[in-house]
Amino acid sequence: MRIDFLTLFPDLCMNVMRESVIGRAVEKGLIDVACHNIRDYTENRQKQVDDAPFGGGMGMIMQAQPIYDCYRAVEAMDPRPCHLIYLTPQGKTLTQQRAVELSAMPRLALLCGHYEGVDERVLEELEPEEISIGDYVLTGGELPALVLADTVCRLVPGVLADDVCFTEESHFSGLLEYPQYSRPRVWRGREVPAVLLSGHHKNITAWRQEQSLLRTRQKRPDLLAKKPDADPD
Repeated sequence: MRIDFLTLFPDLCMNVMRESVIGRAVEKGLIDVACHNIRDYTENRQKQVDDAPFGGGMGMIMQAQPIYDCYRAVEAMDPRPCHLIYLTPQGKTLTQQRAVELSAMPRLALLCGHYEGVDERVLEELEPEEISIGDYVLTGGELPALVLADTVCRLVPGVLADDVCFTEESHFSGLLEYPQYSRPRVWRGREVPAVLLSGHHKNITAWRQEQSLLRTRQKRPDLLAKKPDADPD
């Protein structure tokens, strides 16, 4: 998979993508990451990428031309189809299911807005998928783009040690993950559930399924409404 960040802060994105699990995947060649400075595609000496909004209002708007030219240049760097995503609070909320779908694509280009947003005309021209990571506003699209990149990249085959590393996690099956424990067996008077020490794998699996459903019912009952095969009681 290849991921291209279209941003005003390429170092921010690249520094994060070089760390931890994703960084190791980049080193192994499982993921190809490139960051492109939209400012490099301006047509003025000042390298200006923003201007005041027509009609008045606070803040500045990112101009259409440098964004458009940046994306077209990035698109031409690789013959594989490129799926453009614009990170915006107005987009559909990112879900685990959508992350799974995106992880199967050969290329993603992530457009990171800034200031008060981008000129609507470039969105009309390029028709990106619009994705949000939550109902709140940040100062720019870099952090949402990195969140999306992380959740997608970890699903790419070979990035994690085994598929079970993510198939049993929260949200993958529509439920929250069961409680997890490690050494010591007793900590501040709190003991690890006996079933986890039994070595009886069938009982452990049943306990984890039960706890997953119970935890979802307690913490995120809204998820059960989306999962018709879940026991509502």
